[in-house]
Amino acid sequence: MKRLLMFFALSTVFLLSLGGNSLAGKISGKVRIDGSSTVFPITEAVAEEFQKKHRKVRVTVGISGTGGGFKKFTTGQTDINDASRPIKSSEKKKAAKNGIDYMVIPVAYDGLSVVINPDNDFVDHLTTTELKKIWQPESTVKKWSDVRPGWPDKAINLYGPGVDSGTFDYFTKAVNGKSQASRSDFTASEDDNVLVMGVAGDKYALGYFGYAYYKENKSRLNVVAIDPGDGPVKPDEVTINDGSYKPLSRPIFIYVSKPGAQRTEVNEFVKFYIQNAGELSKEVGYIPLAEKDYKASLEKFEKWSNNLLGENKTRLNVKKASLR
Repeated sequence: MKRLLMFFALSTVFLLSLGGNSLAGKISGKVRIDGSSTVFPITEAVAEEFQKKHRKVRVTVGISGTGGGFKKFTTGQTDINDASRPIKSSEKKKAAKNGIDYMVIPVAYDGLSVVINPDNDFVDHLTTTELKKIWQPESTVKKWSDVRPGWPDKAINLYGPGVDSGTFDYFTKAVNGKSQASRSDFTASEDDNVLVMGVAGDKYALGYFGYAYYKENKSRLNVVAIDPGDGPVKPDEVTINDGSYKPLSRPIFIYVSKPGAQRTEVNEFVKFYIQNAGELSKEVGYIPLAEKDYKASLEKFEKWSNNLLGENKTRLNVKKASLR
């Protein structure tokens, strides 16, 4: 009798494991992702975990910047765009022109981090006015002494994201009042690791990028407290989440295309992403959304994608009927 009960118990566990993983190893295809280098660490982590479960699916993740990614996304070259800013009206129009409908899904919070070299012993904080003075178009700041009296008479070497970056768009809007408004004489790269290396190797450097890249390189960089007028605040899990690190706290997103979501491999990847974004975003250095927000996104995506998959079945049935 005990053996019989044990048999039924093991059989039940086995069947439940099959039911919970009904598509594991059965789906194949390719998921094409590009866009923000800021969102990249989360998406890369999700892709790695997803491919462990679905070994026949290949997930490619590029880092051409939010804007560079949208150029591909709005013409149907990618299924998902990582974005560190909302889509622009010009990009919306391009997507509509090319018949690309999409859904936007927030995945985590980020705090743009202004960083200096650890050997810099004079910058204790920067005001938003000083940040603007440094980064505004036609800025006359050449030396640290131009920023604040008493600081060294040494050249200030600037590092920042390239113009296709959503981080560049967000920073310039938040600091200079207009997206893309910035001085141009700085070392720019869409790869945040290049910026990290630049600041880490230059005592008089100043740069900015996503919080995860600072957190990953804390031993090589110092983060600067920002004072918007009510006292200096450094970015961390608490200040980014509660918005007290301002004006540089922001949500980050993925955009999923309708043609992509109509394919099983992309559909399953997005659901997996939402279900695991909280844990994995924290793992790579970002701040997760509230659990209820992920739950709401998953319900919204499932409703949207189920309608799309229903459209697919209808089209296939119509096509079969026309062939008879």
